[in-house]
Amino acid sequence: MGRGDLTNAEWDRLESFLPRGGARGGRWSDHRRVINGVLYRVRTGVQWRDLPERFGPWETVYKRHRRWSADGTWQMLLSKGQAAEDAAGHIDREVSVDSTAVRAHQHAADARKAPPAAAAQKGVHARTNQVDPVLRKLTLRLEEVVRSANAPGRSRGGFTTKIHLAADGRCRPLTVLLTPGHYGDGPQLQPVLEQVSVPRSGVGRPRSRPDHVLADKAYTSRENRRYLRRRGISHTIPERLDQRRHRRNRGSQGGRPTGFDRERYKKRNTVERAINRPKGFRAVATRYEKRAYTYPGTVTVAALIIWLRT
Repeated sequence: MGRGDLTNAEWDRLESFLPRGGARGGRWSDHRRVINGVLYRVRTGVQWRDLPERFGPWETVYKRHRRWSADGTWQMLLSKGQAAEDAAGHIDREVSVDSTAVRAHQHAADARKAPPAAAAQKGVHARTNQVDPVLRKLTLRLEEVVRSANAPGRSRGGFTTKIHLAADGRCRPLTVLLTPGHYGDGPQLQPVLEQVSVPRSGVGRPRSRPDHVLADKAYTSRENRRYLRRRGISHTIPERLDQRRHRRNRGSQGGRPTGFDRERYKKRNTVERAINRPKGFRAVATRYEKRAYTYPGTVTVAALIIWLRT
């Protein structure tokens, strides 16, 4: 067993969740060896072709990771692990939300500035720029949609991807959401919390409502607070100075001050530590994958290992 491979105890916990059949009714290659190959690549960030021979053919490891990222197998394994922890009562449901930016490697950035269809339209509006500004706006919107579909976005740090994460009180990621790097944090609070779903080991709906939510000033919009109140979720989110000043200037029409528990807010450092854990995997700290479905699978593998080893 190499450094970073699954231990016998971790394999015993994971083996019962793995799919039995292979593609087209065939048999999978040795699950443990292939998963150890995926872990090695996620931990070190090497190219797939440079995997050591003890993991078998690199094509097998790469195709298994790509397939399980696309069909949701990695996410299923993570949900199974969370359900087992929830059944044992080991999940602290005081959830913290935050995000981190990840620099995209040059291999993850598409060499083409636009897809063929958008490139053709780009040539059209280049000739009719002065005549049809609406076509120019539609073309730019199409290019933005294509860039969003592949997740890297251009920000101050170049091509980046932003990882939005909700963590439990024990610094373990409950859910992960990826957006282009230039997306703001506040509008992503609702999508992140909507993805929190811990299945029950027995009968019943998945647990999707945290007991309490902690977040920083980036999430302090009125819309987010209304959303949390509507779901009956207590929260500790500080108010920005400009919002406080605007509320005071409106007098009685500005509403009551938002409640804020300073002592409870000190626990928000759990999400900072939870973010540092997956970024300890080099294939997570730097995005090497180009496709939008492969990199989330890589982040999910890192989250799965964190749950197995915590």
